[in-house]
Amino acid sequence: MTRLEGEHTPSPTHDRGNTSAPAPAPGSPLLESMGGTAGFVYSTVPVVVFVIALALLSTKAAVIAAVATGAVLTVARLVRGERLLAASGSLTGVLVAAGIVALTGSAKDFFLLGIWVAFAGFLVTFGSVLLRRPLTGVAWNLLHGGTHAWRADRQVLRAHDIATLAAASVLGARFVVKQWLYVHDATGWLAFAKIAMGTPLTVVAALVVAWAFRATSKRLMDSRPIPTISQQEVELPPRQDASR
Repeated sequence: MTRLEGEHTPSPTHDRGNTSAPAPAPGSPLLESMGGTAGFVYSTVPVVVFVIALALLSTKAAVIAAVATGAVLTVARLVRGERLLAASGSLTGVLVAAGIVALTGSAKDFFLLGIWVAFAGFLVTFGSVLLRRPLTGVAWNLLHGGTHAWRADRQVLRAHDIATLAAASVLGARFVVKQWLYVHDATGWLAFAKIAMGTPLTVVAALVVAWAFRATSKRLMDSRPIPTISQQEVELPPRQDASR
């Protein structure tokens, strides 16, 4: 029987051969790759131990205490089933910071790596916005196959400008504040700034990035039209009786 013009076409979601499901809304892959919010909390514990030990012991003993704390936390996170990359991230940072202190002999250099990492991150994120290729948009496109013309959509580009500038603002603020404290030899306040400007600001920036990711997926992927009938079915002629 031929299909009548204007006849209701069944929704493709009811077709037996259609097994596709809507893609889940993306979260923040960057935050998750670092162990989530808990990963940033774990990274502050060795810093607190370092400052407390520094007030009571020598610089060398404080560094050893911080490294030992980082190692214990890493083992505990691995036992809990976390990935090696996420679990060992804070320990790697502590080891590098300890190496710098061992070379310079200055306790404040324990925070030197974080200061210049923040500066480098600011240059990359802010520079990507100036080049009209905001870093969060590049990341979203790579995570979704790298084939979307996301920069051609003004709303999408604006969303990623906002998200990338949020990350740049956090990194820039960290550099300015910590560098000022570093120059003034305020080791204790450096530890306070690392904690206060660490997890809270990172979570805020991650939420803005997650908003940009969801908005981009909704505009470029969820709104794509779904064909109701295949071209091949439209062009098929009516079936003829075999006896004729």
